[in-house]
Amino acid sequence: MQVIHYSVFTFAYMGFKWLISSIVILSLFSYSVSAQVKKLSGHIQDAHSEERIPFASLEFKNTTVGTVSDSAGNFSFTLSHWPSDTLVVTFVGFEDYALPVDTTLEEIQVIIEMERGKIGEEVVVKSKIGKGMIMWRKIVQHKPQNDRSRFDNFSYELYNKLEADLNDATHNKLIKFPLLKPFKSVIYQNIDSTTESKPILPLYLTESLSDYYYQRKPQKTREVFKAVKTLGFNNPSISKMLGGMYQNVNVYKNFIPVFDKDFISPISDNGSAYYRYSVPDTQYIGGRRFFHFLFTPKHKGENTFMGDAWIADSSYAVMKMNLRVSELANLNFVEKLDLVQEYQLLNDSVWFLAKDKFVADFIFLDKNRLSFIGRKTSTYRNIIINDTSVVAELEKNKLREEIVMSDSAAKHSDAYWQEARHEDLNQTEKGIYKMIDTLLEMPSFQRFTDLVYFIGTGYKNVGNYEIGPWYNWITANAYEGLRLRFDLGTNTGFNKKIYLTGYLAYGFADQKLKGRLQGLYLFNKSPRSTLMASYIKDIDNGQVYYDEVGSDNLFAIALRKPNTPLRYMKIEQEKLEYFKEWNSGFSVTLNGLRRRANPLSNLPLKEHFPVTNGGEPLNSFELGIKLRFAYLEKFLDGNFYRISIGSDFPIVEAHYSKGISGIFGSSYNYHKVGGSISDYKKIAPYGSIYYNIYAGKVLGTLPYTLLEIPPGNNLWYYNKYAFNMMSRYEYLTDWYAGVNVEHNIGNGLFRFIPLTRMLKFRQFWGVKVLWGDLNDANKAYNFIGNDNEFKSLNGKPYMEIGTGVDNIFKVFRLDFIWKVLPQPLPQKTFERFGIFGSFRVVF
Repeated sequence: MQVIHYSVFTFAYMGFKWLISSIVILSLFSYSVSAQVKKLSGHIQDAHSEERIPFASLEFKNTTVGTVSDSAGNFSFTLSHWPSDTLVVTFVGFEDYALPVDTTLEEIQVIIEMERGKIGEEVVVKSKIGKGMIMWRKIVQHKPQNDRSRFDNFSYELYNKLEADLNDATHNKLIKFPLLKPFKSVIYQNIDSTTESKPILPLYLTESLSDYYYQRKPQKTREVFKAVKTLGFNNPSISKMLGGMYQNVNVYKNFIPVFDKDFISPISDNGSAYYRYSVPDTQYIGGRRFFHFLFTPKHKGENTFMGDAWIADSSYAVMKMNLRVSELANLNFVEKLDLVQEYQLLNDSVWFLAKDKFVADFIFLDKNRLSFIGRKTSTYRNIIINDTSVVAELEKNKLREEIVMSDSAAKHSDAYWQEARHEDLNQTEKGIYKMIDTLLEMPSFQRFTDLVYFIGTGYKNVGNYEIGPWYNWITANAYEGLRLRFDLGTNTGFNKKIYLTGYLAYGFADQKLKGRLQGLYLFNKSPRSTLMASYIKDIDNGQVYYDEVGSDNLFAIALRKPNTPLRYMKIEQEKLEYFKEWNSGFSVTLNGLRRRANPLSNLPLKEHFPVTNGGEPLNSFELGIKLRFAYLEKFLDGNFYRISIGSDFPIVEAHYSKGISGIFGSSYNYHKVGGSISDYKKIAPYGSIYYNIYAGKVLGTLPYTLLEIPPGNNLWYYNKYAFNMMSRYEYLTDWYAGVNVEHNIGNGLFRFIPLTRMLKFRQFWGVKVLWGDLNDANKAYNFIGNDNEFKSLNGKPYMEIGTGVDNIFKVFRLDFIWKVLPQPLPQKTFERFGIFGSFRVVF
């Protein structure tokens, strides 16, 4: 029994020992196996637009181990060992990407950013008819069934977010500017360096939430802003421009707007003349089949895109399109620009907008001095199609297009925005709120922004007043010699409805003091209604509507033409003007004007125009009215004034003035009537064209100061509104008619020359024609037979034609102008031909 007991005990002990040993061995084995598992995961995205790249190929170098990213651009590897130390990522239309793999790590998470640019052999279609061409034809054929403008009406909630950043902030020389030193620490704390790409400095962020309504027949649009939030400069007119009314991209249209240019859509009806197409593969997403459609420009220098799209089978609708502005496209200050448009499936067959994205890199000086990146994202929710509720909302419109923004839109709380946003702010955007709030509290930052404003606009705010513009402070001319001038005005701190301004000037040669006083009362901003009163006593420096550069500024000193008669006149003028505008775009201006003229140099003097009615020579009083109609004209509003940014329709003007003698010493009775029609139209792909047709008549026998004096130009600076080969006061008319035409072609013939294509030169031509005459009575009254004789056209045309080179160094324009009529032409070459320069900043 003892032996048996011992054997059982021993067996039990040995069994227990074996069990423990087995557990330990298995644990060690499991640990060893576990230690050998390697994991690599992440997603692939476009380096510029940050859009995910689906179905990209990933393969370890020199191995057969690989995978494909999913429809959202995600990928993952689970491996027993690292097959290689390099992962190669490829996708058609992008540069190959080689990711170094640290083989000492067991788990790696990455974001792979790929650059567009590589064009594989599969993109170049050598045959006239290939799969890509067939796909393009199918897409174009089905555009009427897929374009959202086909619906009778629709509405949606639109969320817009715009962000502006300083690019590559740690190396940008702008951030090292001495004036930024007091708040550098705040800036560096908010630099976003969370990604492997260049760090950025957030500068500006604005968000808006609106309801957008559209009706096809009769066409109407309406946008109601529910909320607007801006950090940085706050301007309601800018917020409106960032809404759905002005920023409405539709890839189904033949042309896609990019700033002030129209680019040819890859699925334009005439797209095959500008693009090469290919279909490298098909994929299934959510159980549906999609074609991968690629496009590249056929020709360099044209306003086209490169990119790709995913096209739904059967319906040939766009599910997503990625557009990159092609290299050498004629666009200024833009290094890279991406447009992305995504569509969502509302039911089995209707695709509608889901998301728009716009990303652009701007370089204004060079990459290390003034480089910015702008991002705009739009998302669409609560989509309603062909519904009576949309019609009911649009019935509130008084115009074809209306934008409604209440004052309360900018007063919503942070809690409201957290609920209302279609997507949460990322860390960078949250940093903007914190940084700008901190900077706005720093006096040094306010001083810096004041300096930038002063240099850029010419004005500086000092308490409730403003001084400037600085470029009028010092000038010189033959009559006054050195001229000094000082301007002073009020700002919104003084009064939000009243704007007062004036200046004093002194000429050291004539030793006379001159000046101006002006007051404006703003009854209403939109529709605009104002009352303005002014008094001026100064040399007439040509600062009227048609002069882009008057004589009373610093820049005009070096631009005056030689051998041109210097004709000077002193004016004293009082004016009272009431302006009233309606939402329709119709406006009325009523004015009363008293004007005394005193010729000073190279002009007939007052003594040549005696009067017998007890009045004063060259003294007039008139009442006038101007009617103007500019349908759906858009403006950029300032505090008291605004800048027109044009209308899609012709602008019509008509004016009438009645001169009355016996008031304030006035001596003349007369009538003046005139009108004009002008328009600026894009005629893509052939650029844009501007025209102005005008005519008028003066009834009465009058001195030259009250007749029509065609606008001449005494400067070598090109004037769009003047006859540049004509001197000021050269011609007189009492009836006139004319037309101005300018066609900006774009790069035109320059795109065929490699050097001019690279320099982005632009081509244009223009013609200006004027007909006019004086009746016999006005000729006898004004042509007094001295050296200062005026000229009459005698009913014959005056004509200038011109062409030239635009966009030299992105800002300079050179005009070559020939005077071709009237005949005979002057013998001196400089009187028949001139070269003029001008500056302008356009994209």
